[in-house]
Amino acid sequence: MTVTGGSLEIAFLREAFLRGAISAAELTEQVLARIARSDDPAIWISRPGESAVRARAHELDAETAADPSTVARLPLFGIPFAVKDNIDVAGMATTAGCPAFAYTPTETAPVVMRLLAAGAILVGKTNLDQFATGLVGTRSAYGVPRNPFDARLIPGGSSSGSAVAVAAGLVSFALGTDTAGSGRIPAAFNNLVGLKPTRGLLSTRGVVPACRSLDCVSVFALTAQDAAAVFAATAFFDPQDPLARAPKAGVAPRFLSRFRFGVPEWSDLEFFGDQDAAALFEAAIGILERAGGTRVEINLAPFRDAGRLVYEGPWVAERLHATQALLGKNPDAVLSVTREIIEDARSYSALDAYRALYELASLRRAADGEFREMDVLILPTAGTIYETEAVAAEPKRLNANLGLYTSFVNLLDLAAIAAPAGFDKNGLPFGVSLIAPAYHDSALLDLATRFQKLVGLPLGAAEMSRNRLPPL
Repeated sequence: MTVTGGSLEIAFLREAFLRGAISAAELTEQVLARIARSDDPAIWISRPGESAVRARAHELDAETAADPSTVARLPLFGIPFAVKDNIDVAGMATTAGCPAFAYTPTETAPVVMRLLAAGAILVGKTNLDQFATGLVGTRSAYGVPRNPFDARLIPGGSSSGSAVAVAAGLVSFALGTDTAGSGRIPAAFNNLVGLKPTRGLLSTRGVVPACRSLDCVSVFALTAQDAAAVFAATAFFDPQDPLARAPKAGVAPRFLSRFRFGVPEWSDLEFFGDQDAAALFEAAIGILERAGGTRVEINLAPFRDAGRLVYEGPWVAERLHATQALLGKNPDAVLSVTREIIEDARSYSALDAYRALYELASLRRAADGEFREMDVLILPTAGTIYETEAVAAEPKRLNANLGLYTSFVNLLDLAAIAAPAGFDKNGLPFGVSLIAPAYHDSALLDLATRFQKLVGLPLGAAEMSRNRLPPL
């Protein structure tokens, strides 16, 4: 069996493995061939040797030969994946997008270890906005991964390489991180699902922190069903992670067939002049109604105001945690835009931090009140997309625009999933985010699966040449 030119969707591959139509070694050869044909070196920062990747696949096949139940027992048997290069893999350098910061860990992050234990095959570490500071995907010493839909456009960040690797059909899924939208913005710009789980359900041990109190490991996948499989394999309580949280009992695994979804007043929405995005969002609302939802108008203000605190408040001081030693010794090793953002942290005092905590508590209370009127909130993942040249000219303002609908989620302790929702007249993807209180991850995954089936889009970018773009 060959999947060349076809989808690396986990559900599809798993069915093929279970009926013996393909081996881990055969799939691995096809994946390595795809990577070799790829002409975008900026996707990857490092990759294990191909001999090591092949050896891993052959080990899985040998285990299957000895015990035919291996494929059924390992939920991610033979599935190729990538890891954002701010997540540790033993023996591979962790750079966080900055060569001078690089170190080689001796231990693998637990979230990666669990994927390997589930049978997945790691094929590389991916590019990112330096120190995960940015939503644009253009702030790396290792180049800019190309947006597979239009090379003039940004790929989205900070998990740029992870998103492009999945969209381009080089891996089935990838891990990113998400502090203010880094696991959702790239999903929207690459026609992918991006799961930002409840903080603490996926261990962040072995992850270079951006804002440690807000950071999440995120998942990029072709479908919500695939993201659910990765989430099931990686979610666990890590007692060695001081910010880990145990699953909460009593939370329904899905929303009822009839549910309420919140939509802001239209005057509160901002698409930055992108009329196609506005039309696609309106269409997405109709699709959610077809899924059983009833629209409820809500006040966006507490969510929007909380989001501003990420970069306009003292939480930016947390970004010094991982970088202060490097900035002290070799500030020029950090890209100028990244350095400027992080250095802003020095202007905040402890008093500023307490004031912001009080403000956030008030905004959380207001957001909780909005959620009493709805089960889930739908928003554009991003109001628009920008060309790389435009971002270079106005890096801070345009980055802030992209975070309008994502930055508040971790501050307000919410869970979110980004889902593809259509294409504009130029063939560029548009996505929406479904957002709910913490611990509703399974319910969001289920709803995103229902939504994705109703939208009926091709997956990622690799399938686009074989499918007609749906109209607005």
